[in-house]
Amino acid sequence: MDYFEGLAATVAAAIAEDVGSGDLTASLVHPHKIARATVITRSHAIICGRPWVDEVIRQVDPSMNIDWRTQEGASASPGDTLFSLEGKAQSLLTAERTALNFLQLLSGTATRTSEYVKLVSGSNVTLLDTRKTIPGLRLAQKYAVKTGGAENHRIGLFDAFLIKENHIEAAGSITGAIKAARDINGEVRVEVEVENFDQLEEAINAKPDWVMLDNFTPDDMARAVKIAEDSGIKLEASGGIESPEELKKIAATGVDYISIGALTKHNEAVDLSMRIE
Repeated sequence: MDYFEGLAATVAAAIAEDVGSGDLTASLVHPHKIARATVITRSHAIICGRPWVDEVIRQVDPSMNIDWRTQEGASASPGDTLFSLEGKAQSLLTAERTALNFLQLLSGTATRTSEYVKLVSGSNVTLLDTRKTIPGLRLAQKYAVKTGGAENHRIGLFDAFLIKENHIEAAGSITGAIKAARDINGEVRVEVEVENFDQLEEAINAKPDWVMLDNFTPDDMARAVKIAEDSGIKLEASGGIESPEELKKIAATGVDYISIGALTKHNEAVDLSMRIE
């Protein structure tokens, strides 16, 4: 997966919406004045987003020098310096908000993901994200999830079949929907969502690659694992999974995957600050 596809265009759009026809306040500073700035974090974080910050700097003013003091995916503590900048004061001021917006958002996603991954350490389950991302930042947030230690589900509607209730209704049955998916494209993953054990039995007989257990209780998930254990089909738990206690219980059931929309949907930005010297 090329997480950086379209990165330059995404950054350009972000700069355009912020700067517009020009940075009025930065124009108060003499255009030849040189300054140095330091960016620190005020909270614990997994740092993510360096490629986006670098691109902001390149597009605003490539003569600025950036010196990173931390690695992508590294843990940072309050007060740690993340990077420093040197260049025209006007350019530093203009680039500040867009650069920090990318870094605080993606670091927030990576940090939340890392916290969830730690909750299921010791189990064999893999955490997955969903398509519940900020519009226009799908690849960036998927990248941040990966940086935080989890894995990506499908990127969009184009790279896997995920057959849900309405698809099943339109196709007439789970069996019919899975067969149609195989006929359309036999190369990509076919996953079907089930809501009860009758649907699970039908799905197993139709042989998808994955089955999503939608809003099953942990006890029912454990039962589903036993039913599907000889089928070779992967089981994914899904449906409003957010609390640490619930996550640990589900991880203990033996399912292969847990998909969590909160990794990207309930994002809390990392608190960052830029100080100009």
